[in-house]
Amino acid sequence: MKEEQLKKAYEDAKAQYASLGVDVDKAVEKLNNLSISIHCWQADDVLGFENPDGELTGGIKATGNFPGKARNIEEIRKDYEKVLSLIPGIHRISLHAIYGDFGGEFVDRDQIEPKHFQSWIDWAKKVGVKLDFNSTFFSHEKSSSGYTLSNFDPEIRKFWKAHLRQCRKIAAEIGRQQGSPCVHNIWLPDGEKDKTVSRFAHRQLMKEGLDEVLSEKFSSEYLKDCVECKLFGIGSESYVVGSHEFYMGYAVKNNMMLTLDAGHVHPTESIADKISSMLLFVPELNLHVSRPERWDSDHVVTMTDELMALTQEIVRSGHADRVNVGLDYFDASINRIGAYVVGIRSTQRAMLQALLEPTEKLREFEMQDKNFQRMAYLEELKSMPWNAIYNYYCQQQGVPVGDAYIKVIEEYEEQVTSKRV
Repeated sequence: MKEEQLKKAYEDAKAQYASLGVDVDKAVEKLNNLSISIHCWQADDVLGFENPDGELTGGIKATGNFPGKARNIEEIRKDYEKVLSLIPGIHRISLHAIYGDFGGEFVDRDQIEPKHFQSWIDWAKKVGVKLDFNSTFFSHEKSSSGYTLSNFDPEIRKFWKAHLRQCRKIAAEIGRQQGSPCVHNIWLPDGEKDKTVSRFAHRQLMKEGLDEVLSEKFSSEYLKDCVECKLFGIGSESYVVGSHEFYMGYAVKNNMMLTLDAGHVHPTESIADKISSMLLFVPELNLHVSRPERWDSDHVVTMTDELMALTQEIVRSGHADRVNVGLDYFDASINRIGAYVVGIRSTQRAMLQALLEPTEKLREFEMQDKNFQRMAYLEELKSMPWNAIYNYYCQQQGVPVGDAYIKVIEEYEEQVTSKRV
């Protein structure tokens, strides 16, 4: 579509939204300020560089064998740069601890240091993004029993506490150097496949381990810790130590950030409704936006009703500045660059629609008990020309408009990823 056509469609759409009392320019500005934390593990199927030939454990499973996954740190950064060139806005990169620059040597998790991530910090500054961080408690011999911080073996608990300490030091150093707090996410795969008798004992150990490590304080200008809850997983169908109740209680008690993952709930449940509740009790939320299909399967994010409900609740809460939006999915069955771009753009499109909602008018209808009018407006909004706004935004940001990114990704596959054998 030509530039003049894009602009005309945008102006027409802007006028339609103005008739509803919506300021399109303000909505686009808010969208442009949304920095999505883009996960590194889609690029290489969650393998990392600690032991690239290792086996995924702890409920983690990447399905598919589509050719072209990143095999080393240079390739994953090149893929990232391609992704960033195809999406509007300025975003963040979320690293797992196993993605350090280890120089080809094995460095165990309790020995990782900020120096192993210095090249990532330097690279991020060069490409103009900020970094977030995740400790890695899965896919390790000392997590093979199903328990890490909640393990009955004190030596295993000691190892994982050391890992968590090192991760917090790394994240704080990242935050210091980049001049923006690094969000450090803590998720532990602890749990069991079948009925568990010692539930209280395991949870008590996990609480004590977290308390011990988190007692070491870092400036909030550098580090923001968050804990991530889960209902069940592969190999932990019966019991997950870090359940919703455990981490909601822990986050509230310690006045810290809570991570809600779209796939970590019952298949008939949504994290959207949890946002307005948890924002009353914790300082911030961290979201892992995913698309569960029947279970926590981490499918590529698409613009589903669940995603729309999530972005609507972020905006309607009036506290979007306290919600950190990150992605968490990995699909090895399709082009991985394409998976990134589709998921990021879908999240942005859903957020834009939420920002283009006449929220105050809808609230007035509720206050006046005009529920028919509220329903009618919500239905009419579904067919409003929001995509003309998004297309023009992409054009103004200098990234492909509409489906033009597909050809770019196909060319990258032909020239780059297809040659990775």
